[in-house]
Amino acid sequence: MTAPARRATRSAPPILTLAQLRDHLQVAMQVEHATIPPYFTAWLTIKDGSNYEAAQTIRGVLLEEMLHLTLASNLLNAVGGKPSLTHPGFVPRYPHRLPHSGNHFEVSIERFSPAALRTFLKIERPEARGAKPEPGEWHTIGQFYAAIAGAVDELCDRLGEHRVFCGDQARQVRPEDYYGSGSVVVVTGRDTAHRAIAEIVEQGEGASGGIFDGDHCILDDGDGEEVAHYYRFLEVLEGRFFTRRDTAKSGPTGRALKVDYDAVWPIRANTRAASYPLGTPARQALDAFRTEYGKLLASLETAFNGERGSLTEGIARMFALRQQARALIQTPTDDGRTTLGLDFEPPPKKGRRP
Repeated sequence: MTAPARRATRSAPPILTLAQLRDHLQVAMQVEHATIPPYFTAWLTIKDGSNYEAAQTIRGVLLEEMLHLTLASNLLNAVGGKPSLTHPGFVPRYPHRLPHSGNHFEVSIERFSPAALRTFLKIERPEARGAKPEPGEWHTIGQFYAAIAGAVDELCDRLGEHRVFCGDQARQVRPEDYYGSGSVVVVTGRDTAHRAIAEIVEQGEGASGGIFDGDHCILDDGDGEEVAHYYRFLEVLEGRFFTRRDTAKSGPTGRALKVDYDAVWPIRANTRAASYPLGTPARQALDAFRTEYGKLLASLETAFNGERGSLTEGIARMFALRQQARALIQTPTDDGRTTLGLDFEPPPKKGRRP
């Protein structure tokens, strides 16, 4: 378990207006996206034929983070916002702190390891019992979304639900547009907004203070429930599965989950394409990956702004990136010990400095 995060030194800005709610929901999209590159990298650094259960765990969480990004875009569209995934700064430069987070830890692009898992636990850490909602400088993702949920209620009570949920419903991503784990919620008002927020928080931290996320997926002992992201990463780190009899306090007591941290590609953490001279094979490969990642974000942005068919294209692009990523992480560097890592920051548009 992680120690409580140190409290931020300045007060969190409140969400008092519809414009501030839209700003916070755009931040929510940045937060959800910021988890995808580190999870994607850890998953792919696991060598073929090894760590099957750990790889499946990380892949499953990765897919659900894509769902959370989609749900955050539905929330933003519902209140009249315009989701953006291609503006400068949307993709963070790793290592970095999660956007507007009060947590004093950095997230890196690194190989599958105990250190990476401990960072993932910090990202997904459940909020403490009785913790106050926190916009802006938040300490857990649950507190951040609690602040958004509270703002939805306050604004609906003050302005009227029809004025808050003023977005074009045709821009909503619908269940038939999405394939993957979890449920897409079409957000049309207060109740569906709360459902979408609950889906995000429960998949990450667990439902109602428990270890399960409310979705149904067969566990090791066949109980029909799935543990939340935090507890899935804890299973891998502890090397043991949870059962339906376990609690957050007990930890996992089920069958062993075998992990081999040596069967992992030793990538150079937080690789930067700019570290390699233009024209070199490494720079060309890294730039090609960055370009394709930019196209992925552009596809998702298009989907989230009304052309829903682009969502399937975006998800397909994400998995097509695996081949480029695998080639990069298997390429030795000049130090004789590590391999190339991944740089997700899209190349700057013409006229911008790299």
